[in-house]
Amino acid sequence: MNIKQPNSRMCFLCGAENPVGLHLHIYETAPGVIETSYTAPDHFQGYPGVMHGGIVASLLDEVAGRVHMGSDPYNPRFMFTAKLEVKYRANVPIGKPLKIVGKAGRTKTKSGEAWAGLYDAATNELLAEAHALLIDVPNGKYDPSKLSELGWKVTSEPTV
Repeated sequence: MNIKQPNSRMCFLCGAENPVGLHLHIYETAPGVIETSYTAPDHFQGYPGVMHGGIVASLLDEVAGRVHMGSDPYNPRFMFTAKLEVKYRANVPIGKPLKIVGKAGRTKTKSGEAWAGLYDAATNELLAEAHALLIDVPNGKYDPSKLSELGWKVTSEPTV
């Protein structure tokens, strides 16, 4: 199972049209499990050769925030992060392929928990991880019938 989740138009992490975004393509690989890959360019470094911790946290936040979304592009469960606890285990390299995995935890009517891990794609070493508390976006904050106007669609990228 590799079902591509939609991208938005201008999101910093997944925005297909964001000129300074990361352009992530995220796949549901099993129910409640998602995965993406990324190779960071030099301009996202903190120390030489090391990705800035804020970008690491952003990657983990995006992946954790999508685990309860599901794969139906017309009926996504949009959630926002209420709490994110990040544990940096090792320096995250610039210019090397990374794999980011998210797994759903407990879910309730209006909230859910998630875990995300960022790995060195070559060695499978866990470099950073996060636990997140997610809250449903309240009704009325967006119109589900107008998702296409937000650029919310599945792009035609190949699956992982």
